[in-house]
Amino acid sequence: MKQFIITMAGVFAGLMIFMIGVPFVLVAMAAGAARPAPVPAHAVLTLDLRQPLTDQDPANPLVSLGRRSLSVMSVVETLHRAQDDDRVKVLLVRLPEAGIEPGAADELRLALKRFRAQGKKVIVHSQGLYPSGMVASTYMLGASGDELWMQPGSSFQVTGVAGEDLFFKRFFDKYGIKADYEQRYEYKNAVNPYLYDDYTPAHRESNLSWMGSVYANALGAAAADRKKDPAVLRTTLEAGPYLAEDAMKLGLIDKVGQVKEAETAALAAAGSGGDLIEFGDYARQRKERPHLDGAATLAIVQAEGPIMTGKDGSSNPFQGSATVYSDDVSEAIYRAVKDKDVRAIVFRVNSPGGSDTASEQILAAVRAAKAARKPVVVSMGTYGASGGYWIASEASAIVAEPSTLTGSIGVFGGKFVVGPALARFGVDIRETDVGSSYAGAFGMGREFSPQERAAFAGWMDRIYANFIARVSTGRKLPEDRVREIARGRVWTGVQARELGLVDEIGGFYQAVDKAKQLAGITGEVKLKRMEQGSPLEALQKVLGVSGTSVRTLAAAAWVFGDPKAQGLLDDLVSARLRAQGATVLAPTPLH
Repeated sequence: MKQFIITMAGVFAGLMIFMIGVPFVLVAMAAGAARPAPVPAHAVLTLDLRQPLTDQDPANPLVSLGRRSLSVMSVVETLHRAQDDDRVKVLLVRLPEAGIEPGAADELRLALKRFRAQGKKVIVHSQGLYPSGMVASTYMLGASGDELWMQPGSSFQVTGVAGEDLFFKRFFDKYGIKADYEQRYEYKNAVNPYLYDDYTPAHRESNLSWMGSVYANALGAAAADRKKDPAVLRTTLEAGPYLAEDAMKLGLIDKVGQVKEAETAALAAAGSGGDLIEFGDYARQRKERPHLDGAATLAIVQAEGPIMTGKDGSSNPFQGSATVYSDDVSEAIYRAVKDKDVRAIVFRVNSPGGSDTASEQILAAVRAAKAARKPVVVSMGTYGASGGYWIASEASAIVAEPSTLTGSIGVFGGKFVVGPALARFGVDIRETDVGSSYAGAFGMGREFSPQERAAFAGWMDRIYANFIARVSTGRKLPEDRVREIARGRVWTGVQARELGLVDEIGGFYQAVDKAKQLAGITGEVKLKRMEQGSPLEALQKVLGVSGTSVRTLAAAAWVFGDPKAQGLLDDLVSARLRAQGATVLAPTPLH
């Protein structure tokens, strides 16, 4: 009897957890997944670029709950769908007041031009353009619309490109800190602010080179879109700053008006019965395209952020981290290799680099795909540099934006020596070690000894040689030529194309076309995103339970009858089936 009472008490406690805890979590998740309103027959799609903008959606599917930000890829893919949607007539874009990352602006400009090419109108509105970041890229994007509006009295300050770096050398000298680093070679300047008190000649040369290239691309594209002579446009811009009214008189913008007036103009262009629909609401609409049944499939693998070994082990699955984990990305590529429906892979990369070993792990997966006769085409965002270039180097083809920052074929490493600084405050660092003296080489209390420095430098040389070899093999360039253009130097996409480091200039859909060409595919294709973690896995992580337990909780929520929870569970089941390669019925269309 006692055991029976204990058992019943346990069952009751479990039911209370099901009834209170689990529905709370599931309903909160489902609230963000509620079906959006139907698209009006004469829709004006409103895209607000003033919110944070990443290159890719987070790999963790739970991060989107409560997340207020956009990704370049979601915008591009949604506009690609909207350009063929007869209900969507006009796009209204709100520009940020500061700079947009150049590669992102390039990609978005292409998307806006494709949208316009279908006979649809793009109206862009700005509340001011200020000299913060790459504001020339923001102006380039605005100039790609049919009409560029500015708020009355707002500032138009697109006069060039500038950047600042903080140099810590004198601060370190004052407090007894030493940056003890090795670089390969003079253009690998990521640690220069710790080593010097000003730009080295190579550092300044590299910065001015890529900044000049980005600026020239932005002005060239804006001049082409506004049908102006590039030299005249540059002279006019650099004579600023201006107020909006002056900018309109000079032909730099089209109209001056409040955003409400721009909305009214957009609605009038959409036709009778026009209505506004937020971009996020439209993006969540049903995405099935029945006419693609039977079409060839391309896999999409994404990688954004610094490159590290391991898996995404974030303890908070609702908090995204823009990090490229080598296990996750390489496994996504291997899944695409094994998928019999996938004919080629488009690998979207937006990374400034990271671990060489992690980069090599991902590159090995790229090689495996090519060995399986599945071409891999890299599409670069704003960054495809250092380790970001390593993982791309042996792809079947590399497509970069004009302003992508790529190359940076080099390596650096070392340590900060803080022993003398701490000693001033009575803190002493002492070391004990067993084995080779190199075991303690990276201790923070002292500089490298001559023997340790020689060993460390030799290791750096071998990593650099490996990097050179990968680029030589992948780009089919002699190693001596790669060494000439490497040395850690950053190049823009346009410059890299001239050097043979990338194959084509273009955006994501140019990479899709290249993948189709290499795979011998004609006609339209289905794009299959190789997810790095499903909603079911994320739910397991947030609840801290096994897959079996999640299914038990799901069944309990179903029994409790919450319709929102049931809808979410349907999505979870669908995700699980997709992961297993099963066929999933499309949801019922809205009427």
